[in-house]
Amino acid sequence: MKSTQRQDRMAAFVAHEGEVTVDTLAVRFDVSVETVRRDLAKLENQGRLRKFHGGARPVPTQQRLHVEASFEARMNEERAAKQAIAAKLTQIVHPGDTLFLDTGSTTLVACSVLAELRGLTVITNSVAAADKLTLGGQGQVYLLGGAYARGNSQTVGPMVLEQIGRFRADHAVLTPTGLDAEAGVTDANADEAEIARAMINSAQSVTFLTVPSKFGRKAAFHVCGLGQIQTVLAAGPPDDTHLKALGTAGVAIP
Repeated sequence: MKSTQRQDRMAAFVAHEGEVTVDTLAVRFDVSVETVRRDLAKLENQGRLRKFHGGARPVPTQQRLHVEASFEARMNEERAAKQAIAAKLTQIVHPGDTLFLDTGSTTLVACSVLAELRGLTVITNSVAAADKLTLGGQGQVYLLGGAYARGNSQTVGPMVLEQIGRFRADHAVLTPTGLDAEAGVTDANADEAEIARAMINSAQSVTFLTVPSKFGRKAAFHVCGLGQIQTVLAAGPPDDTHLKALGTAGVAIP
């Protein structure tokens, strides 16, 4: 098991059990006590749990902002919903369009649909998305260059932001960490939030791909308000609170 997978499962175990000792975690995950302590320190730094002497406990609910699991884990979450959202993209994106695409797991799933559209120009910082889109050979893909973040197979940083500004796109197709009626759109990663804002500023329209669990979720870094969104594609209608807030902001939900 990779360390990121173990840490994801460890955080979930602590959240489920409530309060767990280091010794219990060492036995549960078949690793040394020293490894558990290193994992707990990393998880606490990410805001996913709280350490105490000899163990860990969940972050109190009222203090908790959402922290994302590894990209690999997210690719396997709500897979059917992501595929349903991807199928709706042809209502928004048409052959010959130019679009920005971010590194979200839902946008990566959507690449199978986008690859079938002829004449697309796609600008992305996702190495995985660029690779998947070029398999069909139907359009043109520009991979933004910058610092390589291996965990999400993406490029980030000032060089990426500067390059985004050189393009103009019909659409920014993005995946948020959370979409909340009051907080707007947020992301758990500061670099990704910056990139999303830059893509929004250089696109004529903004579409967010949102699985059901992301409605009402808040993360640490603000991306934009609801009023900056033109379309939200979801697997099904959101709850009444978010349906009303999006409607008031003039957001279409096909």
